[in-house]
Amino acid sequence: MLPKTAPPFSSELKSDVQPFGRLSTPRLGTRIMNRPTLDRQPAADMSEPINLESWRRDARDFEQEIAKAVVGQERAIRLLTIAVFARGHVLLEGDVGVGKTTLLRAMARALGGAYERIEGTIDLMPSDMIYHTFLNEEGKPRVDPGPVLRHGSDLSVFFFNEINRARPQVHSLLLRLMAERSITAFNKEHYFPNLLVFADRNRIEREETFELPAAARDRFLMEVGIATPTGNTARRDLLFETKFHDVDALISSLREGVIDYRRLNALSKVIQNSIIVSPALETYVLDLWTAVREPAKAGIDIPNVDITRLVAGGASPRGMSYLIRAARVQAWLAGRDMVVPEDIREIFSECMAHRIFLAPVYELRRDDIIRALISDVFAKVPAP
Repeated sequence: MLPKTAPPFSSELKSDVQPFGRLSTPRLGTRIMNRPTLDRQPAADMSEPINLESWRRDARDFEQEIAKAVVGQERAIRLLTIAVFARGHVLLEGDVGVGKTTLLRAMARALGGAYERIEGTIDLMPSDMIYHTFLNEEGKPRVDPGPVLRHGSDLSVFFFNEINRARPQVHSLLLRLMAERSITAFNKEHYFPNLLVFADRNRIEREETFELPAAARDRFLMEVGIATPTGNTARRDLLFETKFHDVDALISSLREGVIDYRRLNALSKVIQNSIIVSPALETYVLDLWTAVREPAKAGIDIPNVDITRLVAGGASPRGMSYLIRAARVQAWLAGRDMVVPEDIREIFSECMAHRIFLAPVYELRRDDIIRALISDVFAKVPAP
């Protein structure tokens, strides 16, 4: 095994390292009976009451700080802010060089906590996310924690770049990390209570890629498209404003920890319990759900599409519950104490489009068909 650079050795893992000839590979993503576990990290002190109005101001400061590093992406910033306060993972999609990584780095800086990134490649193995093995300067074997374990419970943002280049085995480990915010490695359970996972896909290059399975896509609260800015002011700033040419310096100039990431789990519960969803809106959302799953019965009509065969599945109960979580945060950010139909419309496409699975014959036209389907669903289902 060739040596490779690695971060300082983690004392937490040191006791589990064996001599190289007898090094046992950690069991990843499985649970074993009578296995010693790490104590869960204590939550942040919540003795101070949560003031939703004060936190709303902090959320706006959070958005404004991110906007200093990313121009022309106001909607994407708002959607990521919703995801942060709804505690949901996000899948980004966009062309090369539109600022996806810069956006996430800026968000992680403003959020505080630890940030890690891993590149999706065809030869990436699940263990690469957990640990590194290499020979040190003395020629002795050494095991160091990988990007997931390196910061322990302080990990707040994990960015998986070009997730569709990684193999399904890697997706499986990521699914558990997203679903349970924990992994099993080195005979211990490692917990990440503050973690949000962000991944992106390059929509241009499709060679040597693995399409995400339905189960993986359904774990993401949103799929957010990042487009090239179209406004002349934003385009001029990106090209001619020198501060945008040095991304590292730009990110370093942002204020760190605008919001306390350790309190977001408790805050999210307060938001979800405080923002009202009326019975009329409940009926409206249920009708939207039915129309998406059974568009023919709802009277949906899309040119050159057999509407009876269009939807193969998706729009799961989990997805709809995520939609309501996001809608409550959207209402809170707008200064309301109840969800209105506009909140549902505002985030419906990002929360639901990637959960609607079409018949294979329509997949090549997916973007246009999904856009037409959602538009017609809102046109046919009356709002309260």
